Amino acid sequence: MPVSLAIQANLDLLKNLNFDMYNNDFLLTWEKSDEEIKAVALLAECFKEMHRTGLSCKTFESGLAISIFRDKSTRTRFSFASAANALGLGLSDLDEEKSQVAHGETVRETANMISFLAEVIGIRDDMFLGEGNKYMREVSAAIQEGYEKGVLPQRTCLVNLQCDIDHPTQTLSDMLQMKRHFGSFEKLQGKKIALTWGYSPSYGKPLSVPQGIMGLMTRFGMHVALAYPKGYDLIPEVAEVAKKNAARYHGKFEIVDSMEAAFQDADVVYPKSWAPYHVMQKRTDLLKKGDKDGLKVLEKECLANNAIYQNWECDEAKMKRTKQGNALYMHPLPADISGVNCTKGEVAKDVFEKYRIETYCQAGFKPFVIAAMIFLSRVKDPIRKLDAMLKAEQKRII
Repeated sequence: MPVSLAIQANLDLLKNLNFDMYNNDFLLTWEKSDEEIKAVALLAECFKEMHRTGLSCKTFESGLAISIFRDKSTRTRFSFASAANALGLGLSDLDEEKSQVAHGETVRETANMISFLAEVIGIRDDMFLGEGNKYMREVSAAIQEGYEKGVLPQRTCLVNLQCDIDHPTQTLSDMLQMKRHFGSFEKLQGKKIALTWGYSPSYGKPLSVPQGIMGLMTRFGMHVALAYPKGYDLIPEVAEVAKKNAARYHGKFEIVDSMEAAFQDADVVYPKSWAPYHVMQKRTDLLKKGDKDGLKVLEKECLANNAIYQNWECDEAKMKRTKQGNALYMHPLPADISGVNCTKGEVAKDVFEKYRIETYCQAGFKPFVIAAMIFLSRVKDPIRKLDAMLKAEQKRII
């Protein structure tokens, strides 16, 4: 059976890219080259099409994928499990409460002990500002030492499943959803995305999704209009990344003070709640101290402040301001939907329902993005391996 035209087209594009991600972690999108980002995206599309047409993506005969989730998760947790399974890896979740970590085992020890037969470790650590990405790098350094000293037979690689700075598996999935919607990478150039804060009846939501979006989409020449109420700033260093990308890739990055201004003539809208940068800093200090009373006071203050901005909701009136009133609505889910799972939230019920299936499709890219990240980090000659897999025509269902 001939390879589908979609897979062949992506394979041809992959062959013309210059990338080498073998034995490398994936922690921040802006640490990766343009060609590495495109390689992940193209391979993810290949895997998605292979799965759709019934072809197996199995790459490994054995090995473990270790997951470490320090925050709650549905989509990312099951996407990582699905990706590992599709590639032929077994999955093991490190529950720190059931491990020796609870008894003071160091990060250096844990990293090596769980890596003996592991191919990849996926980590979600987004609760502590200034700590999540730092922890991932500490694990990475410990694994590198173990590999160099002969403790580990191979260099287990890390995938960032969300940290305090970036959420690369989410933003690459978002990028593929936009590519699917508009038709190509090239057609993203000049498209306006309204990346806005949205009201939520909860507080403490990570900054990593909006930061990841502005750090990645500006690399495709998009016009990113960031909007948030006064005081809801993001990490300043990431805003600088977005500004530099916009200049380099002939896009635009601006910060405006209202959803209405951001939505005006937008091609894509992405309303998402997050906690203010200074609040996350204070929250981290209180969490480290174990100050439960202080956390309760902070939560009360933040919820009261959030309530001032209940009009920051993606509704029909704001959607009418977008390009022909028909912008693509996006959200990483779960959304705070007014009249559904909360009284007042990020998005009106009617707007969300109109785009609900699209948000599911957006999430549907994530298992394949993660699979692509694992594959490229663990396979030395990925093009040859993918070619061999396609020629073998191994069926997913026997």
